[in-house]
Amino acid sequence: MSDGQPDSTTPESTTPESTTPESTTLAESLLRYDIALDPPCVAVLDAYREALWQWNEQLNLTRHTTFDKFVTRDVVDSLELAKLLGRGERVLDVGTGGGVPGLVLAICRPDLRVQLCESTQKKARAVQAMVQRLSMPIEVHGCRAEELLELRTFDTLVARAVAPLAKLLRWFDSQWDAFDQLLLIKGRSWVEERREARHLGLLRSLELRKAATYRTPGTEAESVILKIYPKRSAEEP
Repeated sequence: MSDGQPDSTTPESTTPESTTPESTTLAESLLRYDIALDPPCVAVLDAYREALWQWNEQLNLTRHTTFDKFVTRDVVDSLELAKLLGRGERVLDVGTGGGVPGLVLAICRPDLRVQLCESTQKKARAVQAMVQRLSMPIEVHGCRAEELLELRTFDTLVARAVAPLAKLLRWFDSQWDAFDQLLLIKGRSWVEERREARHLGLLRSLELRKAATYRTPGTEAESVILKIYPKRSAEEP
């Protein structure tokens, strides 16, 4: 579903990047942006980063091939999502691409039960190889999320840089019995996407809330996380 690349749905900015010299290690970059993670977590995250960049030489998995971009885009987005997830939640990363945000979530929040879904088979195999290399108990599904939801249930679906809001809502229109909520990372286009979805009647039975707003370190581009879930009927307690 996703190539893991920034598109019109992804937070990007025209603000010039900082002229500060690039970090040369993951630990240095995390320190630069005041992100505190336990050393074992940093070690696994760095092993994933290394595997991702190696696979990126063969496949188009990410543009974030410096430590600072990896931290300020991939790690920051994933940690913002993590704040919205309860302990032990069953999470499906829709269109995981190179493993973001799902694999980063699984590394930083090992209590979560994360599964990854990617319909592009080459990318699904690459992510599966990364998971095996990290010895992580994560299922990778090489199919469309809609197909998987015919067989599995989840608490939360997460997605970044997969598709515009209207297209996502169409995909899952008849499958809300298979999950409780959808968390989407969006950039400044989210208001326009919401307007389109409302115009098409795709939000008629759904609630949409802005669950988080944050800025990308270094560029100050604004990102939001949208929380979408079914409206409760008057008869429900």
